[in-house]
Amino acid sequence: MMTPIKRSLLTLASSALLTLAATGLQAADKHLAITQIVEHPALDAVRQGVQDELAERGYSVGTNLKWSYESAQGSPATAAQIAKKFAGESPDVIVAIATPSAQAAAASARGIPLVFTAVTDPVGAKLVKGLDQPGRFITGMTDMSPINKHMALVKAVVPGAQRLGVIYNPGEANSVSLVTLVNEEAPKQGMSVVEAAATKSSDVQTAARSLVGKVDAIYLPTDNTVISALEAIIKVAEQNRIPVITGDTDSVARGAVAAQGFNYYEVGRQTGIMVARILKGESPADMPVEGVERVELFVNPGAAQRMGITLDSALVDSAKSVVE
Repeated sequence: MMTPIKRSLLTLASSALLTLAATGLQAADKHLAITQIVEHPALDAVRQGVQDELAERGYSVGTNLKWSYESAQGSPATAAQIAKKFAGESPDVIVAIATPSAQAAAASARGIPLVFTAVTDPVGAKLVKGLDQPGRFITGMTDMSPINKHMALVKAVVPGAQRLGVIYNPGEANSVSLVTLVNEEAPKQGMSVVEAAATKSSDVQTAARSLVGKVDAIYLPTDNTVISALEAIIKVAEQNRIPVITGDTDSVARGAVAAQGFNYYEVGRQTGIMVARILKGESPADMPVEGVERVELFVNPGAAQRMGITLDSALVDSAKSVVE
C-alpha cells in the first residue's frame, strides 16, 4: 500500500514530467517576427521567399511557426515603433527587410537574433562590423548592386547618353552608397550625373520632372522610396521620351525599359536558409554576411518605344525575360 509520503513524491514527479513535456512542446514552436520598410514587388518577393524556404525546412506558418509581419509603409519612425514592439515580444528571430527596418531592429533587438536582407551596404549602415565576421547578434544578406554593369547597360540601351539622371532618397543609407558608386562609374562610360532627391514617395514625381531637359536617360537604383512610386516616374518619362533603366528587375513589367538585377525571390530563399540555421541553434555572430552573385537582364521593348528608343536586337536576345 502506498504511503502518503510516497503518493506525494509520485505526484510531484508526475507534475515535473508534465512540465518538461509541455516545455518540450513549446520549444518545438518557433516565433519569427518580420519587419519591412515598404511594400513593393521586390521586397514582397523577398518575404515570400523566406516563408517558402522555411516551409521546405519544416517550419510551417500557423502549424509550428508563429509569423508576425508588419510594414512601416515607408516611414522610418513607424519602423522604429515596429522594432520596439517586436523586441518586447522576444521572438526567436527577427527578419528585417531593407536598410531602414534593419537599422531600427538593430537598435531595439537587444540580443534577439536579427537577420537583415535586401540591405545594400550593411557595414556602411553600421549593422555589422565586417562581412566575414559580423559580430554581435546580427547577420544577413547584402544586395549590393553591380553598378559598373548597370552603367554599361545604360549605354547599351541609350548609346548616345551623356547626361544621366539619378533619382534617390538621400535619407536611405543604401541609396547614398549606390549613388556614390554611380558617380564613380558613370564617367567611365562617358556620362555625367544629375541627381534628383526625393525624401518620400510623394516627392518622386517632382524629382522626375526636375530632370526633364537636363538628362538623356534616367537610372533608378534599388531605392525603396523611389521604386515604390515608380509609376509616377514612368508617366513623366513617357511624356518626355526619356528612357528609364533600373537596378530592380520587377520594375520592367511596371514600365521601365530595362533592368539588370537580382531575383529577389531567390534572395528571400537564401535568407530563409540563414534563418533556419539560427532556429536550429547557430549563432548569427558566427555566420558571415552573404551576397548574391548572379544577375539577370529584363527588357521591355514596348516601354522603350514609348520612351522614344528602339532596343538593339542582340540586347533583347540576351535577356532572361522580355516583357511584351
